[in-house]
Amino acid sequence: MPRTLVSPPQMHLAPSYSHYAIAEGSTLICFAGQVALDNDMEIVGPGDLHAQTVAAMRNLETAMGVAGVGWDDIVRRTIYTTEPHELEALGSAIKEVTGDAENPPQTIVGVTGLALPELLVEIECTAVIA
Repeated sequence: MPRTLVSPPQMHLAPSYSHYAIAEGSTLICFAGQVALDNDMEIVGPGDLHAQTVAAMRNLETAMGVAGVGWDDIVRRTIYTTEPHELEALGSAIKEVTGDAENPPQTIVGVTGLALPELLVEIECTAVIA
């Protein structure tokens, strides 16, 4: 496995992320931020943070699959959202896509807007593979 996720017992509980990751691979893959756009450039889930998060994560999953990367290869995730306090919607949508994969270190950044006014979330991640 190219990563070891760590949440030291000396630090606060991190139920939906790890405090840090030790990456042990030789190839770094940086995925661009993905949003809730379908192949026709239509927004998936207008006004629905959960639906948009699922769609953004599915877009990441598609790019990851082409690159030969799985959720267990992700060593960093950043979420940009206009609704940063909606942790339950974000967390449940991420779990819906990633299943039982452990969550990597993650930062949630509140923003005033994204590329299109209707977008509520954009997610980027970094993977390491051997």
